[in-house]
Amino acid sequence: MELKNMDLEERMRSYHVTGLSITLLENSQVSGTRDEGLLEAKSNRKVNKNSIFNACSISKFLTGMLVIKLVEEGILHLDRDVNKSLVSWKVPENDFTKNKKVTLRNLLSHQSGITDPEGSFSELEPKIGIPSMVALLEGETPYCKVPIRVTCEPESEFHYSDAGYCIIQQLIEDVMAKPFHQIMNEQVFEPLEMKNSYLDTAKMKLDSENFSCGHDKNGELTGRKYPIYPYPAASGLWTSSFDLAKLVIELMHALKGESKIGISENIAKELITPQNGKSWAGLGVFLEMSGEELEIASLGWGVGFQCMIAAFPYKGNGAVMMTNAELGVHQMEGIIGEIYKSLFS
Repeated sequence: MELKNMDLEERMRSYHVTGLSITLLENSQVSGTRDEGLLEAKSNRKVNKNSIFNACSISKFLTGMLVIKLVEEGILHLDRDVNKSLVSWKVPENDFTKNKKVTLRNLLSHQSGITDPEGSFSELEPKIGIPSMVALLEGETPYCKVPIRVTCEPESEFHYSDAGYCIIQQLIEDVMAKPFHQIMNEQVFEPLEMKNSYLDTAKMKLDSENFSCGHDKNGELTGRKYPIYPYPAASGLWTSSFDLAKLVIELMHALKGESKIGISENIAKELITPQNGKSWAGLGVFLEMSGEELEIASLGWGVGFQCMIAAFPYKGNGAVMMTNAELGVHQMEGIIGEIYKSLFS
């Protein structure tokens, strides 16, 4: 698999994309990498295999993988009322939760009945600092100014929700009695040797040579060179395309009963199964087609960065595409879309 009929460097100049990293998958293994451009405009820091980008909402795929691993171990339960496991905070009961309760399954698939308040879940304000999940969910921080609540019956509607993943994070921390980033390190990053992956934003050495800066659609540095989202489970991941490829490969292997971290074939299939009749909604991933043609996607889009995973888990093929440019259009309408079409059309 390779880029066909595409001058990547020319397209980067056309879109004002400063840096880009692609890792390609074939036969459930890495088949190639392509790293172009710079980690910071007007610097000499070149993109390489170890370069770390802000993955933004691709964090949700990572969180989905952690959840199914913990479900496999009997620590979590996909279809249990989350309030039975939450300790530090509870989903407020109301008329919408009388007949159906909020579960991990519907939180992961954005069908919990929870909607994000307008203007919420913005990037980190250094003067304000990193919020606790409880304060965030209680509506006590500038990042989310109203309390999170269920606004329609669970499983009745699809609403893409960062708040839902913050609830997942709090639940995992309550059950495991450890910080989310530590749990992820122990359960996923270390066994998969994802050595360039970080969730603990308080300890990241952002000024080290491997971290990319964010850029706008004109190729200019963002106001804060390293925009951070202080919601690890929802959008806090910083990683490399090579590390993300390891996560995709782990899913592919799990579907063949060959997981490194103890995910069974059956629970792996749950992650890529349409939920509650929504053909596009898996557990932390989006879906297209079905059967052997099934395609999964995970998209990251934030200040200064756009990224995308596209993979065909039963075929063993895919690509991880990461850029340090926020182009102002959907991934498929920018350079990532052109790369996707060149690889898969």
